[in-house]
Amino acid sequence: MPTETFEFQVEARQLLQLMIHSIYSNKDVFLRELVSNASDALDKLRLAALRDDSLDADVSDLHIELEIDEDARTLTVRDNGIGMSYDEVGQLIGTIANSGTAEFLRELREAKDAAGAEGLIGQFGVGFYSGFMVADEVTLLTRRAGENKGTRWTSRGEGTYTLEETGDVPQGTSITLHLKPADPNNQLHDYTSVWKIKEIVKRYSDFITWPVRLVGQPAGEDDAPAEPETLNSMKALWARSRDEVSEDEYHELYKHISHDWRDPLETIQLQAEGTFEYQALLFVPSHAPHDLFTQDYKRGVQLYVKRVFIMDDCEALLPPYLRFVKGVVDAQDLSLNVSREILQQDRHIRMMQRRLTKKVLSSIKSMLADDAEGYATFWREFGAVLKEGLVTDSDNRDAVLAVSSFATTRGEDETVTLAQYVERMRDGQEDIYYITGQSRQSIDNSPHVEALRERGIEVLLLTDPVDEVWVDAVGEFEGKRLQSIVKGEIDLGAQGDEKSEGEREKQAEEYAGLLDWMKEQLDEDVKQVRLSSRLTVSPACIVADADDMTPALENMYRAMGQEVPRTKRILELNADHQLVKGLNQAYREREDRSDLTETAELLYSLAVLAEGGRPADPARFVKAVADRLERTL
Repeated sequence: MPTETFEFQVEARQLLQLMIHSIYSNKDVFLRELVSNASDALDKLRLAALRDDSLDADVSDLHIELEIDEDARTLTVRDNGIGMSYDEVGQLIGTIANSGTAEFLRELREAKDAAGAEGLIGQFGVGFYSGFMVADEVTLLTRRAGENKGTRWTSRGEGTYTLEETGDVPQGTSITLHLKPADPNNQLHDYTSVWKIKEIVKRYSDFITWPVRLVGQPAGEDDAPAEPETLNSMKALWARSRDEVSEDEYHELYKHISHDWRDPLETIQLQAEGTFEYQALLFVPSHAPHDLFTQDYKRGVQLYVKRVFIMDDCEALLPPYLRFVKGVVDAQDLSLNVSREILQQDRHIRMMQRRLTKKVLSSIKSMLADDAEGYATFWREFGAVLKEGLVTDSDNRDAVLAVSSFATTRGEDETVTLAQYVERMRDGQEDIYYITGQSRQSIDNSPHVEALRERGIEVLLLTDPVDEVWVDAVGEFEGKRLQSIVKGEIDLGAQGDEKSEGEREKQAEEYAGLLDWMKEQLDEDVKQVRLSSRLTVSPACIVADADDMTPALENMYRAMGQEVPRTKRILELNADHQLVKGLNQAYREREDRSDLTETAELLYSLAVLAEGGRPADPARFVKAVADRLERTL
């Protein structure tokens, strides 16, 4: 097959230009990425050979080689792993099929510092392209295990690449970087230097489970090639005790696994002994990935069996609400030929999931108790995900609830656990009050909060979509009912209301006629009009019946494309507000009340707006308000 020339996909061209022309504080990450890719290729071949006895592949000495040619200024990264076919090279190298590519390019351009930019390279699975940071030309030579033809790919990163089939290619992949001219003023980035290559491998890839060998370096006066030198220790960090491993080593393993440039927030180690032995090294990231809430997000941890890599993203080891956790689990007694389907049924896997889940939740609880700053970061990044466990994991619901915290009306920057909320409840308060909505600002200023805030009663401010679901699933905490302040009636009479029961009865009798009349005028929209015990400043508010959906839950279902039947709700009036007093007086004094209908409709529309909704006929509402304003001039 003749050599063919192709153009890069548009996104790939943009990425290459950013790689080539951007200035990074640490170009060394290119070697980290290429060695990691080589390690993945070896893992895949080992697993393929275990699953397919007929695969014609040599797995007797799987390794990674680094070769320096100082005269030609080339650096070659070579592995004898799974390799690629001709079509796979075109698909994986010539284009970027990753659905997050556009997001990657945006984040790369907006990265606030060079360290952030270079770290994004691995996070989005485009590590191969990082070679163009240090090379004028890149040549890739590869042969897929089991095939007899190889493929050569070459590009200068200028918009095109060439592809050709070639014979006599060893199994695996070889990437040769034709390095840019040396900078005499900056020896720190001389990648033909043996000490530099050793330093990078030791720093980033010491824990790689395959040997990384430096080959072809001169030895002695006769310049004869030295024996290959293994640069990494290949020690599985999860099999070593904490006092044998530095935090930096743990952090580098995390970055290798997660492709995240930041250090993890928490490192969790577990060693289970007994009838079924396994070791785990898990990490809680310090930052939520951009695609955490997308269907394409790859969750799970790496699964090894007796130090043999089995699979990435093993979903069966942790529940979906802990999908942000990264790490490694190494089991002793699982079959090496285990598949994703078998994992779902394996009792050992289910046992590990239960233990790992409890260990992660226990570590978060320790963070809550001992590291306020770390916990605050964790909750800001992953709280909305963790709360999914309140709905989906009844076995661990209490443990999840114990490490959950919530914004309240007490303070803007403070969150509280339910235990802390109960501890500071007012005398006579029987329920835990909460309100749900789309943003803190909208619900913190909601009319529903007014009376509780005036009486010093704390209200939980819940703004995540999952909050609408878990409060019903949980129901109560330590015998205290979770009570929405936008649903049902709330009797605050015993909690600071200065009105006597007699005064309230007299007021109800005084407004009875107006309430019945407004119900008739607004019959298409409301099921009831009544006086409110939750308002002190606003003239009116809308509430749901005790068993109705809240508006926020209705909006959530509609956003998911589900039809929600229209529900009539309740209009509550503040009998102490001058507007409501004036309306009641006009109602009682007039026999012809037709001109009051517009006022009743405006009052209802204002209540709808106050909760973040919109009037049924916005144009009519605007005209009515404009007419009223004009008459006041």
